[in-house]
Order: sequence, then structure tokens, then C-alpha cells
Amino acid sequence: MNPSPSSDLTFIQRVIRFSAHNRFLVIALVAAATAYAVYLLQHIRLDAIPDLSDTQVIVYTKWDRSPDIVEDQVTYPIITALLGAPQVKAIRGFSDFGYSFVYVIFQDGTDIYWARSRVTEYLQKIAGTLPPGVRPELGPDASGVGWVFQYALVDKSGKHDLAALRSFQDWNLRYALQSVPGVSEVAGFGGFQKQYQVTVRPSSLQAHGLSVIELSDAIRRGNSETGGRLIEWSGREYMVRARGYIRDADTLGQVVVKTDMNGAPVHLADVADIAPGPQLRRGLADLDGNGNVAGGIVIMRHGENALNVIRGVKARLEELKPSFPEGVEIVTTYDRSELILESIKNLKHELIMTMIVVSAVILFFLWHIPSALVPIITIPVAVLLAFIPMYLMG
Repeated sequence: MNPSPSSDLTFIQRVIRFSAHNRFLVIALVAAATAYAVYLLQHIRLDAIPDLSDTQVIVYTKWDRSPDIVEDQVTYPIITALLGAPQVKAIRGFSDFGYSFVYVIFQDGTDIYWARSRVTEYLQKIAGTLPPGVRPELGPDASGVGWVFQYALVDKSGKHDLAALRSFQDWNLRYALQSVPGVSEVAGFGGFQKQYQVTVRPSSLQAHGLSVIELSDAIRRGNSETGGRLIEWSGREYMVRARGYIRDADTLGQVVVKTDMNGAPVHLADVADIAPGPQLRRGLADLDGNGNVAGGIVIMRHGENALNVIRGVKARLEELKPSFPEGVEIVTTYDRSELILESIKNLKHELIMTMIVVSAVILFFLWHIPSALVPIITIPVAVLLAFIPMYLMG
């Protein structure tokens, strides 16, 4: 029995033979795959910077203590609790005055949201062992290349100071941009953050038998509102509530820190001097020549399409411009979409030049037009088909 002629053919030869005998089927399959690739091209994630960062979850804790106390009572317990978490590759801790950072790095390929849920689960186990008032928080669900857009609020009219610009950024613009799909966080920078400074008089503090910790606890308790009950009087109902939000230095001075032996309240102004303190400046960008600038940084959520996120942020800013304070303008200081679009433009240019050069060389040596059409068709089709595995692999 003689073997069939096709048994001696290699795999590539068999593919060529099958394609030659089934030309219309091959053309239909390539056309369908090309159409699918064009569809995926409209939905694939676009970015100019490859995300090569590890799957990482940041645990942030704020506690107003010295670095050694923060290290022993916050950072170390969190690290030891997370050592047994699954798929953890490394854990790094950093303690500073009033702050603790724990970086949990997972193995490659770990889903970021699965990792965040595991970290939250293990943090709940040690919640009762941490000092009172210490509440660890998870950082934003972003990667190391999530910084995609940055803007600045500029007041060239001089009607708004740095505190007003920063307040508008933190309490209005920030929340509007966080609702854009794909945005993980909007971090404010520049401007001034309003604060009040309480200067304790030691003699008055000692006379009333108070400590600094008791004073700070009283201020924290006094900055709140308390609901009461309903009182019926003459056929009407009156709602009773205690209003205690601190709005200025005078209301802060009315905070009751204790009562004396006769039941008379001791106010904060009786033991301390209160005045607007030196406001906090956090990273200033001088765009208008006099430093009157505040702004925000848009952080993209992990795995999102950077180009779509930036376009959504720009569209939302255009919608919000009519509601800006008078004289306030927005200036873009960093926009990665420009780099992304330039990269796409460069890819198109190189693809066209490649087809022209290859076709010209074939025409010059072969003087055969059908042969020159081969690279013009196959090169863009091959590039389009490459987007299918790229999309499926993320």
C-alpha cells in the first residue's frame, strides 16, 4: 500500500495546499477575522505608556504619633497580618510622622480587585488590635501609570485667593470629575487649605485641670451636630437639635471642653488663643506669574482605556465651565491623549510608508502589478489581525 502524496508534506505546505484549493473559504475567513479585528480596534485599551507595574495594594493609615510609635503599633501589625495572605509576593512598610504606608505586592497575573478584597479581609481581623481611632484605608485602584491628566485653576482677575481656588477644587470640581467612568481618584494640588490654629495657654490649662489630649478630644467632639427629639407644644411639633459645626474662629472658641465644680461650662477660648493659622500649601504650579494657582490630578482606574477616560474628563470640564466662579479659568498642564494620538499617527505613517516601499521594490524588480498588490493587502490585514490576541490578552 503506497502512502498518499500528502503524507510527505510539511504543515506549512499543507496549509498552502488547502488555501489554494479553497480560495473562497480562506478569503471569507480572513474577511470575517478582519472585520472582527476592526471591531476590536474600536474597543481595545489605548495608551502610549505600557503598564508593566506589579499588582499592588496600598494600605494607608493616619495617626498623629511619632514614627517609632506608628511603626510599632500600626505598620508592624498590618505587615504581620498580611504575610499570610494568598499570592502575596512582597510587603514593604514605611512609617512617617502621623502616617503609615504598607505596600502589598502580589504575584503577576493576580486580579487587582481580588487582591483588594483579600487585603480588606485580613485587615478586618486586626481591626480590634489597632489603637483607638486608627482606621487603615486602601489606596486608589490604580496602577503606576494611572496619572493621565492634570489641570490647573487660574484666576487672572485676582478676585479669588488660593484658599478659594483650592476649596472649589476639593468640594466641587473634584466630585464632578470622579463620576466620569474610568476615573479612580482626583487628587488636589496647589492652593491653600484653610485651617485654624489653637495656641494653648499652659497656665489656664493647668488651672482648669485639663490636658492637651483632653482638649483635642473636646474639639473633635464639638465639631458635630446632634439630633434631639420632637416636642409637641400648642398643637405643633418642634424638632430639637444641637448645632455644632465649626465654621469660623468664634464658633471654635465656643466649644465646651469641660464643666467646673459649679456646673459652669469651660470654653476653648478660656484656655487657648484661636486664630486662622498658616494655611497649608501643597505643591504649587505658577502659571499666571503670581502663583495664584490650584488644580487637580486625574488618576485612571486600573485596566481602563486611557484615551476614553481623558476624553470623558475633557467633556465633563466643558460642561462645568459655565458654573466656574467668575474669573476662574482651567488650564491643561498634562494630557496623555496627545501622546497617544501621536503614537497612533506614527503607526499609520510607518504602515503606509512600508506598503509604498515594498510595493515599489517589487515593481522595480519584477514589473508585475499583481505581485505589488500583495504587500498592500497583506500588511494592513496582518496588523489588524494582531489586535485580536492583543485584545484577548488584555
